[in-house]
Amino acid sequence: MNIRTFLILLCSCFLQIGIAQELISPQQAVDLTLSNNYGIKISNQDVELAENNAKLLNSGFLPTLTGNAGSTFNIDNTEAEFSDGRVTKLTNAESSRYNASLNLNYILFDGLGRAYNYKRLKEQYNLTELQARETIENTIIQLFTVYYDVAKFSENLEAQEETLLISKDRLTRSEYQFEYGQNTKLVVLNAQVDINNDSISIITTRQQLNNTKRDLAFILGQSDNNFDVSTNFELNGLLDKSTLLEQSKTKNIALLQTEKNIDINELTIKANRSGYLPTVGLVGTYGWNRNNNNAASFVAVSTNTGLSGGINLSWNLFDGGTTITQVKNAKINLDTQKLLKEQLLLDIERNFNNAWDDYTNKLLIYKVQSENIRTAKSNFERTEEKFKIGQVNSIEFRQAQLNLLNAELLQTQAKYDAKLSELVVLQLSGELLNTAF
Repeated sequence: MNIRTFLILLCSCFLQIGIAQELISPQQAVDLTLSNNYGIKISNQDVELAENNAKLLNSGFLPTLTGNAGSTFNIDNTEAEFSDGRVTKLTNAESSRYNASLNLNYILFDGLGRAYNYKRLKEQYNLTELQARETIENTIIQLFTVYYDVAKFSENLEAQEETLLISKDRLTRSEYQFEYGQNTKLVVLNAQVDINNDSISIITTRQQLNNTKRDLAFILGQSDNNFDVSTNFELNGLLDKSTLLEQSKTKNIALLQTEKNIDINELTIKANRSGYLPTVGLVGTYGWNRNNNNAASFVAVSTNTGLSGGINLSWNLFDGGTTITQVKNAKINLDTQKLLKEQLLLDIERNFNNAWDDYTNKLLIYKVQSENIRTAKSNFERTEEKFKIGQVNSIEFRQAQLNLLNAELLQTQAKYDAKLSELVVLQLSGELLNTAF
C-alpha cells in the first residue's frame, strides 16, 4: 500500500468518525451543565444547608424540653438507738429511689439577639444563593470557552480536509503531467509532501478536537463525548454600552454579594448589642419521685408528683469587655465592607470598559477577517484557474491555497473570540443568565 492510498483511507476514516453523532446546541449544553455539572451540584448543596440554617428550627425562638429519669438502689447496715435505751440493728436493709421529670425552658427576651441572628441567617441564605449564582455564571463562561473551542476545531478540521482534497487533486494532475512530460518529478514530490503536511495537520486538529470534547463532556457531567456542537450562531451587535454599564453597577454578582455582606454585618452589630440587655426566661418542671425506704425509716414508701414553674432574669452587668469588643469589631467589619464596595465599583467599571473594548475590537477583527477570507477565496479561485492552464507554478498555487486556509482559520478564531467576549460583557453587567444561548 503506497502513501497515497494510505492517506485516502485515513481521511475516509476521519470522515466516517463524525457521522451519526448527536448535535448539542448551546442551549442544550447550558441545560445539561445546570443539571449535571458537579461544581453546580455542590453549590446547590450549600444553598440547601443555608436554607436549613435559616429555618425557625434553628432560630432559638422555640422552647427546649428535656426529659430526665434515674434510679438508685441501696443496701445498708443500720444500728438505731432509741431514747428508752432500746437498740435496733438492721443488716442488708434495702431501699430504692426512682425519679422522672420533664423540664421546659423558654427564653422570653434576650435583648433581641436571637431576632437579629435569625435575620442574619436569612441574609446568609441569600448570600449563599448569590454565591451559587456566581458559580453558575463562571461555569457557563467555562462551558462556552470549551464549547467554542470544540466548534472552532470542528470548523478547522473541515477546512483542512477540504485543503487535503485540493492537494490530492493537485497530486493527480501533477502525476498526469509528469507522465506526459509536462513537468518534472520534483513537482510530483512537492505535491506529495504537501499532502503529508496537510494530513499531519488533520491528525493534530483531530486530536485537539477529541481532547476538547472530553473537556466539554466533563463540564456537562457526561461520560460520553460522541457528540457534535453547533457552529451556527449570531453575534449580538446591538448591545448598548451605557445601559450595560449602569446594570453592572447594580446587578453585578460580586457587587450583590458585597452588599449582602454589608447587610449581614449591620445585623451582626445589632445582635452583639443584645449583650448589653438582660435575658428573661420561663422555666417549668413536672416531676415524679418514688422512695422505697428500709425498715429504719418512719415511712416505708413515698410517692411524689408535682408541677413547678417560674421566671428568671439574668443580666450580665459586666462581662470583662467581651461585648464591647464584639460590637467594635463588628463596626470595623462593616466599614471594611463599605470600603470594599467602593473599591469594587471602581473595579467593575474598569473591568467592564476593558471587556467592552475587547468585545468591540474582536467584532472589528471578525469583520476584517470576513473581508479577508473573501479576498483569499477570490485569489485562490483565480490562481487555481491559472494553475490548471499552466500560467502559475505549483509553489504559487500552494501559497494561494495556504493563504485561503489561514484566512479561514483566522476567521473562525475571530468569530468565537468575539462571541466569548460578548458573554464576558454580559456576565459583568449581570445579564448572562438572562441571555438566550
